[in-house]
Amino acid sequence: MSVEVLMNVTPTETRVVLVENGILQEVHIERQAKRGLVGNIYMGKVSRVLPGMQAAFIDIGLDKAAFLHASDIVVQVDGDDLPRPDEKPQQSITELVHQGQHIMVQVVKDPLGTKGARLTTDITLPSRYLVFMPKSDHVGVSQRIEEGEERERLRQLAEEVSKSDGKFIVRTAAEGASDQSLRGDADFLFRLWEKIKARKKSQRKVGMLYEDLNLSCRVLRDFVGEEIERIRVDSKVTFDTLKVFTQDFIPELTKVLEYYTGDRPIFDLFDVENEMQRALDRRVDLKSGGSLIIDQTEAMTTVDINTGAFVGHRNLEETIFNTNIEATQSIARQLRLRNLGGIIIIDFIDMQDEEHKRRVLHSLEQALGKDRAKTTINGFTSLGLVEMTRKRTRESLEHVLCSECPVCLGRGSMKTVETVCYEIMREIVRVHKAYEADKFVVYASAQVSEALLNEESHALAELELFVSRQIKIQTEPLYNQEQFDVVMM
Repeated sequence: MSVEVLMNVTPTETRVVLVENGILQEVHIERQAKRGLVGNIYMGKVSRVLPGMQAAFIDIGLDKAAFLHASDIVVQVDGDDLPRPDEKPQQSITELVHQGQHIMVQVVKDPLGTKGARLTTDITLPSRYLVFMPKSDHVGVSQRIEEGEERERLRQLAEEVSKSDGKFIVRTAAEGASDQSLRGDADFLFRLWEKIKARKKSQRKVGMLYEDLNLSCRVLRDFVGEEIERIRVDSKVTFDTLKVFTQDFIPELTKVLEYYTGDRPIFDLFDVENEMQRALDRRVDLKSGGSLIIDQTEAMTTVDINTGAFVGHRNLEETIFNTNIEATQSIARQLRLRNLGGIIIIDFIDMQDEEHKRRVLHSLEQALGKDRAKTTINGFTSLGLVEMTRKRTRESLEHVLCSECPVCLGRGSMKTVETVCYEIMREIVRVHKAYEADKFVVYASAQVSEALLNEESHALAELELFVSRQIKIQTEPLYNQEQFDVVMM
């Protein structure tokens, strides 16, 4: 499988895309003014403790207070005065933290919408092959490493390089890595942790102790283990930075790193810009003629599958089954591309055959196997829906690129011209009964004004007779369809 990484870097924004076999699969965007916070470590101050929610709000120097749940509080480094597990019998938040306390925390979820950042006291520091967990007492090996001997080798090595200060989790990328490489990673993480501890001692006020790598370096760190054929960068400065970074930490990626000097914009190579545009649409067309309808809501994401024009098979059941199988591939791609997370409900076309249902679920599991974000599929519900979850850490593509519509305010629909006309008439009657006026002037959008003077002119004439006052219609070009004003003269 051919895998390419393209990086488009400007002073204000970095965009990184992953292309597999010429098809766009992932989009990562980081804006200088709004850098993601996931992985950053802060010295925070407990601003409020909420026993009813078993949580606390922590001031880490951002606009919104961050959220720390009792379940995310673990034994921490010396100096935070957090009790050990055997000292907290009921795990009550009031026993774990108190107002005004300084505490070291790490961001696990960016602020999403109206919610502040989600925090944990379980600090983790990732590198190329290892994840360092201060004060942890056990070594872990990635479940994706399946070979027994290799798991044991890595486990033993992780035990050897560990210190009393903490233990390691071995990442998937470490499979087949040399002892020297792993020891080098461990040394780097120990040095980094010492720096963070030193900063913590010298800084007793709220603020950042450690900032995670920028997007271009972070993507390369996280993509290690993928069979990357080429990494093309269109910025010379970023290219030089990445060259130094890969030579130090990921030597095998240095040879695939390229500085792109072509005349065409780098994202035109694989029609990336148009694909990103299509990723914002509700409707996704399938090759067979069917389609997906994807809706993001506050609570969950829903995916509906329609057969559309696809009637290619002899019987209906086969047609439905084949459309659903094709849809599984497209759904897996769209979840990665749009970075959709949280609860996802998929409404497959109803199937009667249990074997067909099983094969569709299996196809979905296989398609999601390429996804680096953790996914869980819960199978079909009694209503024939598939429930699944996908780990969410950063904003979806739509939330990064788009804002709420100022006209419909996120509803996705507007009042009809007819509805607004009748609202205006009711308003005139209400104002007439409440106040004395010589005449009324109605300011409305072009569409509504036209309707009042044409289709609704009879109703307007009857209203003039009812109130015994002249009603004048004035077009306001800047008003949207729902806006209007009734002015008394």
